[in-house]
Amino acid sequence: MNYIGSKHKLASFLKTAIIDTVKEDVSQLIFCDLFAGTGIVGRNFKPLVKQVIANDVEFYSYVLNRNYIGNYTSIAIEKEIDFLNNLEGVEGFIFQNYCENGSEGRLYFSSENGKKIDAIRQQIEIWKTTNKINDNTYYFLLASLIEGADKVANTASVYGAYLKNIKKSAQKKMLIEPAVFGITKNSHQVFNEDGNELIKKIKGDILYLDPPYNARQYGSNYHLLTTIAKYDSFKPQGKTGLRSYYKSSYCKKNEVKKSFVELIKNANFKYIFLSYNNEGLMSENEISSIMSAFGKYSLKTTDYQRFKADKTENRNHKATKTVEYLHILEKQL
Repeated sequence: MNYIGSKHKLASFLKTAIIDTVKEDVSQLIFCDLFAGTGIVGRNFKPLVKQVIANDVEFYSYVLNRNYIGNYTSIAIEKEIDFLNNLEGVEGFIFQNYCENGSEGRLYFSSENGKKIDAIRQQIEIWKTTNKINDNTYYFLLASLIEGADKVANTASVYGAYLKNIKKSAQKKMLIEPAVFGITKNSHQVFNEDGNELIKKIKGDILYLDPPYNARQYGSNYHLLTTIAKYDSFKPQGKTGLRSYYKSSYCKKNEVKKSFVELIKNANFKYIFLSYNNEGLMSENEISSIMSAFGKYSLKTTDYQRFKADKTENRNHKATKTVEYLHILEKQL
């Protein structure tokens, strides 16, 4: 997925920096990714550590992490994937509200792909409610569907808007592919909560933080993936068909510092790593000051290519690169 703030290209830098800082046998440690997104960082640490705790307040992220992190033993699923890919499309909630030729005139998906999403999503739910599949398989299939739908979405990267005409990649027939996850000996935990609340209830060794950097709310930018994942009934609002969504304090200039202080204060982890960039709502000095109050602070940086949507949609940004900061705290517990 082409995801805001994705750490896919930074994964190697992060893994090396974290392991070099910890200087312990990470196979005996618990690693927590509190704002997990698509789970890239947690996936990289999953085979290395004793346990991964992954969390995200957005439900589509929970689905992805419930599969990629939560699933750790093999699932035989080839027949089910083939069956879903060969279903006839139906004119369901996604088609009617978000697709070409649907009743609302929104163009997030082609007519064919919208009907296919509805058919597959309905079938997965039937299997779940009739106990034909267990929770592990359920989230595996939902993750596969979310990623398959995202590949044929008629957007410029995020779901804050759709394109006026169906682009070439969105005209391709959607086929879902297995969302293959890593097999491990140990189990893992996945949550769907506000990070500042969850931090009061968990503990571990390494805490990785990748909160939103700016005013861009993930709930509005990826609302349609949550709608596919939940497949609930509501009245889509406005031109883009928004659902009600969680608004993060990390996206609000007047709230972000207070939330961050509370998070660090309540974190029962020895090593804390914060990914942030030089254009975030909190400055480097503000973060340094906050983290230094709780223990030994240090900083590592690397250049990073700007997210695609920033370059194409936000004309205020002329630079093609930004600086990624990894703020490091060895907390005095």
